[in-house]
Amino acid sequence: MISRAEDADIDHMTRRLLIAIRVALIVGTFVSISARASTAQATGRAASKGAAGSTAAQRRALLLDPTRPFWSTRAPATFTADIETSRGTITVEFTREWAPHGVDRFYNLARAGYFDDSRFFRVLFGFVAQFGIAGDPDVANLWGRRNIAADSVREHNTRGTLSYAQFKPSDRTTNVFINLRDNPNLDSLKFAPIGRVTQGMEVADSLFSNYGELPISDPPLGNPKRLYAESNRYLDEKYPKLDRIVKITIRADSVPKGLRTRQ
Repeated sequence: MISRAEDADIDHMTRRLLIAIRVALIVGTFVSISARASTAQATGRAASKGAAGSTAAQRRALLLDPTRPFWSTRAPATFTADIETSRGTITVEFTREWAPHGVDRFYNLARAGYFDDSRFFRVLFGFVAQFGIAGDPDVANLWGRRNIAADSVREHNTRGTLSYAQFKPSDRTTNVFINLRDNPNLDSLKFAPIGRVTQGMEVADSLFSNYGELPISDPPLGNPKRLYAESNRYLDEKYPKLDRIVKITIRADSVPKGLRTRQ
């Protein structure tokens, strides 16, 4: 049973998360204007279309060119991804039927390397563990402007499920969180889960949560302009103990052969 005090704490954390997400999205859009020039230069050096590329430069060029056919790839009905973190590996099974638009976005970002070497920048113990700001600020800002079409809620936000952070269903972009407990209140707020942890939930529970970025707060508690302008450089300077994603690998045996590019 959950006490009234615990319910109040959860509601407070939910409201704080929603406000933080809204502010982060607004500030991210503002800061991203300064990154457009470098984005245009990088897209001019694009690698071959349709594949993620084998080098870091090729992957960065792909991430900075959202017009390529690569990004319209439809995710498999189900696939498995290993999220290698500084604490261990978290294995997630994604189900496209739960949230087709959201799963397609995660699938393509993951196989392009968007999440690699990024940080769990907001972990609220016993509530959520959030990630999804790319380590490269140009990439983070570009994809932070590309909203995902809304998905209806077809699954519950139970412990171990992953959902996108949002203020409303149509403003999801790249920020994803792992539910560290059952959060039924998020169902009514239209957070649509995209997958479920099948192994490594103890790793998610152990992610560093003693501090993190609070975009709704002024310095020294938070600094959303620096967060989006500097990404990893800022987070590593301000919060050196944050856990990180080393890389996300989509298991090749869970994907049809025709879709196996940079799995």
